[in-house]
Amino acid sequence: MTADVDSERPGERPDRAQEAVSYELFRDDWGIPHLRAADALTLARAQGHATALDRAWQLETERHRVLGTSASHLGAEAVDWDRFVRRARIADTARRCFDRLAPETAAWVTAYVDGVNEGLAEGAERAPEFAAVGLAPGRWEPWTPLGVWLSTHILFAGFPTKLWREEVARRLGEDRTTLFATDGPGTAGSNGWLLTGARTATGAPIVAGDPHRFIEDPGVYQQIRLACPEFDVVGLAVPGIPGIAHFGHTGHVAWAITNAMADYQDLYREQVRRTPDGGVEALGPDGWYRAHAHTETIEVAGAEPERVEVIETDRGPVIIGDGPGTRGEAADGTFISLRYPPRVTGELGFDALPALLRARTVADVDTALDRWVEPVNVVLAADTAGATLHRVAGHVPVRPYANRLRVVPAEDPAYAWREGETVPLPRTEADGADGIAVMANECGLAAPLGVEFAPPHRARRIRELLGADTGWTPDAQAAVHTDTRLASSRKLLSLLAWAPGLGPAAERLRDRLLRWDRHMDADSTDATLYARLRTDVVHRLAAHPALNGVTGEDDPWRSTAYPALFRPWLAAVPRIGYALESLLTVGLLPYEDRLALVAASAEAVAAAAEETPPGRWGELHRLSPWQALPDLAPDSSDAEATRPGVAGDHDCVLSTSSVPGVTDLFARGPAARYVWDLGRREDSRWVVPFGASGVPGSAHHRDQTPLWARGELAPVVTDWNLLHRTTHHPEENPAMTAATEPVAPALRPAVHKQKIEGFGTVRLVPVDPAADAELLHGWVTEERARFWGMADHTLEQVREIYEFVDSLPTHHAYLALRDGVPAALFQTYEPDADPVGECYDVQPGDFGVHLLIAPAEGEGAVKGYTETLLTAFIAYVFSDPAHVRVVVEPDARNEKAIARMARIGFELGPEIRKPEKTARLAFLTRAALGLA
Repeated sequence: MTADVDSERPGERPDRAQEAVSYELFRDDWGIPHLRAADALTLARAQGHATALDRAWQLETERHRVLGTSASHLGAEAVDWDRFVRRARIADTARRCFDRLAPETAAWVTAYVDGVNEGLAEGAERAPEFAAVGLAPGRWEPWTPLGVWLSTHILFAGFPTKLWREEVARRLGEDRTTLFATDGPGTAGSNGWLLTGARTATGAPIVAGDPHRFIEDPGVYQQIRLACPEFDVVGLAVPGIPGIAHFGHTGHVAWAITNAMADYQDLYREQVRRTPDGGVEALGPDGWYRAHAHTETIEVAGAEPERVEVIETDRGPVIIGDGPGTRGEAADGTFISLRYPPRVTGELGFDALPALLRARTVADVDTALDRWVEPVNVVLAADTAGATLHRVAGHVPVRPYANRLRVVPAEDPAYAWREGETVPLPRTEADGADGIAVMANECGLAAPLGVEFAPPHRARRIRELLGADTGWTPDAQAAVHTDTRLASSRKLLSLLAWAPGLGPAAERLRDRLLRWDRHMDADSTDATLYARLRTDVVHRLAAHPALNGVTGEDDPWRSTAYPALFRPWLAAVPRIGYALESLLTVGLLPYEDRLALVAASAEAVAAAAEETPPGRWGELHRLSPWQALPDLAPDSSDAEATRPGVAGDHDCVLSTSSVPGVTDLFARGPAARYVWDLGRREDSRWVVPFGASGVPGSAHHRDQTPLWARGELAPVVTDWNLLHRTTHHPEENPAMTAATEPVAPALRPAVHKQKIEGFGTVRLVPVDPAADAELLHGWVTEERARFWGMADHTLEQVREIYEFVDSLPTHHAYLALRDGVPAALFQTYEPDADPVGECYDVQPGDFGVHLLIAPAEGEGAVKGYTETLLTAFIAYVFSDPAHVRVVVEPDARNEKAIARMARIGFELGPEIRKPEKTARLAFLTRAALGLA
């Protein structure tokens, strides 16, 4: 019973082998996993396990990408990546960074990996890709998630842009290196914004946005919920990474990031030579020295293996340049090393991840992100108290400004990093006078840290849209997400307006485009005409003698020894297309030449349009996602399911980035959309391009695609009662067991129901050990329940005890609900199957009970609250005619409970000694209540 009506602890678990770790896996109507576990480590393991079930092929793809073994099953097309990742020493760096994690973080990451390994076999059975390439799932190591993070973000800062600048300077002149400065084709950007309570309908902040990344199928972000007694967080996780790094809402505070466009990776031109014993030497500031070198083999499906020499100098791994020859002199050719912070410091920032899950205020988020390293991000955060944060997080080394621009000489000490020093990172509150903060990769908060930023169009347009109204709601954010105004069209259209000597068809084209609203809407044929004009202008610029040095036969992509992996940064036509606004503005060509070029394009496009009228933009502007294998989904014949046509363009807020001059298809765009409401988390919204499942043909593989294509958002469900619990059979994988059918207490079938006048309806429902553990733990560890004997128990121990009780046919536990609200814990047992049976002479028909009254609100307002509940319980017990006598055994010190027993008719018996307490027996017979 309780401190008022108390009995013994409900039985010690006998010693036995460690049971399966259990967790609860729920899914909403979109198949999004909601995980609940007893503690953070179990939850991390559950996250890994659930991700392996949903994304086995994606996880295995990422593991091979980390190791540089993708070509072993994908063939020759994956060799370039495998060669790069081995040369860059991604796996070795991940191991180093794991070894430097705080012990508690290392345990947390390891728990996630354990879950992945426990779920991969079952996940692989569901994924047809494994059979298609004859691949069996491998084993993740504790450091593998850090490798996944590194391999995902190693190109994020766009260090190959330095190679492009190097070629521009060499071919066009030093003064031309800034001609192409823009958010280039290899860089990932994002939108993000924050509204303070002054601009929202609820008076609480809203954080919203969308990360722009290369879109992959399955998606690069995984919608998920992670709940345990320490925290309850919803957000967008990266498959293969524990926790929620980029976009999350803890119920108390929410955060989001965009790429800061910072420069924190350097390229060094190395001089290397072979030693007589076959080793490698490199030239440094102090002369020649022995460099690390070893050789690895890349297995290639359907082809001969390839050998790659891995060389590392004091600057970093050599990522460009084949091994030097056998002569002792310096080798001919280009050798370039990469210096990046995790390789230098052994720090990746993973210690921030568990801290973010536990955050309750923006100050907590701020403190957690002080540990962040890679990549460098701009962060917005807000909490339920209205506090806000706008900061940069990451590691930017102190070194000469020239390092940011070009490849620098390795042997010159002037270009060395200042050891142990980092650039101070800007930060501010995000509650400016207008109540709006925006981040869109522009030259804003992170300006001191970078060289090239996105044009300001997205940031300006978002601020314009948000500033036009107040009373914003989560649902209204979709209008910002999907805005299609293309501000970067202004320069081309202004040249078109003044283009001389146009023929009649070109005049009609000009008039039409000058009347166009400049929105790249999916149903717009004017948008298609503009795209045609832009493409023609790009090609005419590429053919102009002023750019001959980087186009045609002298294109640096074709004429250099740079690896094919860097093609997106080195191909001239895409570079011209992305920098078109700049190239039409600055003095590359005289103004008259620019006018003539645009006029020629207008004539060509107008003639083609007269012959073939333009179709709708959405018919041409279709998604072209990256997949490790050709589409194996049964619905792959449905173009709208796999390649939907959408609105938007590179410089729109709806940044669906085609490559001007190359294709109208797009592979980069919103990899997710989110709206975090700090007023009511359940009013938050999110969507991803495909679905929650990475399993082809599953119901949730691509069910969000129509929403995403229309710019709509799915609700973030937070009510556990509205979710569906997934049954996972322990015999299939005894190491990780998800509980069975989720039913809230108020919805469970009752074993007893009794309406009591003036009190309410009392229902007895079976305890669900997993679902009710948190509730019961809160009750039994209160001071008022000290006689229950579980005050020092953890939540996990409480859950395990009630799982044990649930496993016994002679013992049962029930929640008592008063008008649907949990009011008490009621347990029954057969005395001859319980330790108490050793302490007294058990009679036929004896039936034992324990009772713990909850700290119910309003208890004092109902006279005889406990006695009324107890009367209902006794009515239940005696509803079975086989029960002749009720037995209770409250702690002998619990005088209040013993007096209550006597008051309602129990006959007091002797004291008995049990291992955990001295108890007082009491009995109530059917006859004493006048029952037959």
